[in-house]
Amino acid sequence: MSEEKVIEQVFENLPEVQKPSPKLDDPDFYINRELSLIDFQERVLSEAKTTKYPLLERVKFLAYVYHNLDEFFMVRVGGLHMQNAAGVSELSIDGKTPAEQLAQIRKSAEKLYASSQRCWKDEIEPALEESGIQILEYSELNEKQKNAVDNYYDETIFPTLTPLAFDPGHPFPHISNLSLNLAVFIEDAKKQRHFARVKVPSSLPRFIPIKRSSGSVKKDGTVPFNHYFVWIEEVIANNLQNLFPGMSILEVHPFRIVRNNDMEIQEIEAGDLLETMEESVRQRRFGAIVQLAVNRNITNEALSLLTSNLNVDKNDVYMFDGALGLSALMELSKIDRFDIKRKQFIPYTPPKLRFDPSFSEDFFSIIRKEDIILHHPYDSFDPVVKFINLAAEDPRVLTIKQTLYRTGPKSPIVPALLRARRDFNKQVAVLVELKARFDEESNISWAKRLEDEGVHVTYGLVGLKTHCKVALVVRQDEDDVIRRYLHLGTGNYNNITAHSYEDFGFFTCDPEIGADATDLFNYLTGYSAIQKFRKLLVAPITLRENLTNLILNEIEIQKNGGKGYMILKMNALVDQKIIKLLYLASQAGVNIDLIVRGISCIKPGIPGVSDNIRVISVLGKYLEHSRVYYFNNNRKPIMLVGSADLMPRNLNNRVEVLFPISNIKQIKNIKKEVLDIYLKKNIRAWSLNSDGSYEWISEDPENAIDVQEHFITQAEEGNKHRNLL
Repeated sequence: MSEEKVIEQVFENLPEVQKPSPKLDDPDFYINRELSLIDFQERVLSEAKTTKYPLLERVKFLAYVYHNLDEFFMVRVGGLHMQNAAGVSELSIDGKTPAEQLAQIRKSAEKLYASSQRCWKDEIEPALEESGIQILEYSELNEKQKNAVDNYYDETIFPTLTPLAFDPGHPFPHISNLSLNLAVFIEDAKKQRHFARVKVPSSLPRFIPIKRSSGSVKKDGTVPFNHYFVWIEEVIANNLQNLFPGMSILEVHPFRIVRNNDMEIQEIEAGDLLETMEESVRQRRFGAIVQLAVNRNITNEALSLLTSNLNVDKNDVYMFDGALGLSALMELSKIDRFDIKRKQFIPYTPPKLRFDPSFSEDFFSIIRKEDIILHHPYDSFDPVVKFINLAAEDPRVLTIKQTLYRTGPKSPIVPALLRARRDFNKQVAVLVELKARFDEESNISWAKRLEDEGVHVTYGLVGLKTHCKVALVVRQDEDDVIRRYLHLGTGNYNNITAHSYEDFGFFTCDPEIGADATDLFNYLTGYSAIQKFRKLLVAPITLRENLTNLILNEIEIQKNGGKGYMILKMNALVDQKIIKLLYLASQAGVNIDLIVRGISCIKPGIPGVSDNIRVISVLGKYLEHSRVYYFNNNRKPIMLVGSADLMPRNLNNRVEVLFPISNIKQIKNIKKEVLDIYLKKNIRAWSLNSDGSYEWISEDPENAIDVQEHFITQAEEGNKHRNLL
């Protein structure tokens, strides 16, 4: 039965007083997903403005804003441009055409860019200077500093530069994605005007360091060092004469472009997906330009030359008052100034997992006894790495199967899998998702290395991304019984992001989950028409249907005099069918708490539609990344954890897994010691209003807590009354 029919039947069965009068597909009941994503960047910017954070932490948040907006333009704006060009008439969830969305995006993006620039110039840059970190203009350098910088230019920068002319004998040069460039106008001895492009080398630091100087002795006896930097593009702009000898430099204008990276892979027509992906990555640099960033003082002549030759629409030109591409501010966060950096802490390792890593019996026997839950980054990611390493070397382990989505270029996981196959002759099967956006090149490299060692490598199912996080280890234990040991998670097998992403990891030896995992890998690597799993919820097969039934179950409980209640924590809520069900539940009287980090298309607090829905967004030094779905189920709670957000792509077009937490004590601990902490007394939360705006939740400072700092404190103190084990 279709979901629409299910909803109709539920409406029919509601008491007359509870029957909803408004149509739930009214566009006014939804928030545009693109504008919601820009709103999220506004909240990220607010973190950069938060003076309670160490200064270099604020610099990171500002860099994140620009990095995230680059991705937003490459993917979301690029996709809308393609829809607009193709004449797509399909409306967004809030009833807007692609053209209308692009117009609103421009307004919102311009406002956000302006706010970000003010944050840099008026708040963060002055604070850096006060702390002894100065970003100088070339014109501000003294003679000694200029000599040092010019020498660096001659020795290091100049050899990397390639001036490209534009005239009848030289076509307009290709401008690569995200590149920073200088548009240079020069004049020859005959007073003829010429144009050339100089690319700022991305292989060199954006901030050129100038020799540090020490300040006066502080009260604590230390001598602070002042750090001086100058923008590389200014160094180049003021040393162009040796690139164009005999010419007069007339004008220099920096510019930067963002290209459409919304690739669509024709998998059905691809003879070899690996080769197809490699070619697609190469073709990325030729995508249409969706943003041209220039300084506001650029001349009309220069702007006209760029827009006409780059084929850029005027609506895709963005004017900036300062430096372009401030995602480069991330470089400053690496300065050795621990007095203005985030305090590092040692993640907690549960006592039962503190054992000699050479004794794999300990780890596997622990998992046999009970399920283990880890909450990263507060709980260490090391046990996950140990699990794969031990499985690779344990002589009793027969097979390892694992999905890899974003592993990173220096992953310890992949070498362990290579070792298992090469040195210990184990059966190893790996699903490498080649279509993980912006990680394609890294994944292609790992896939080739794995294949070279004889690992069974597959790339998933045609038309579906494989986003689930599953590692399956088949072991013949000491009693000669074959058992399946599993790790499932909400985050990637990436030991670097595990230090900065909030996620859950889960170890189990549950036979039914193990059998489901075997069926899942057979589905991914072979031919399988499986339609049912025992305990796992798997998209696109059973996940949507099961979530629908769980929501309908809370409605039924509420109708029968019980108290329906849900807590849903995720990164994004976009799926209209799910939102309709949540509206329906709210109308039936079910209370719903939604913890949605980023995009939220639902509108809470609409009279008669979503009165019983609350939405908060939590931001902090760690990226909230876990997905947890809690259903009260008439005081017999059900909790699902996994990789899936509530978006059409996750429910329909990806292989996702939600796994159940079966131990009632663990369910209660996660609700009480994690979810309830997010929902109560949390000063890091923003509340979504019914008009689509977000409002920072201010609490009584004596009782309010910073939820992430709360978890850090527990980890540091080893205080595991919230112990999830």
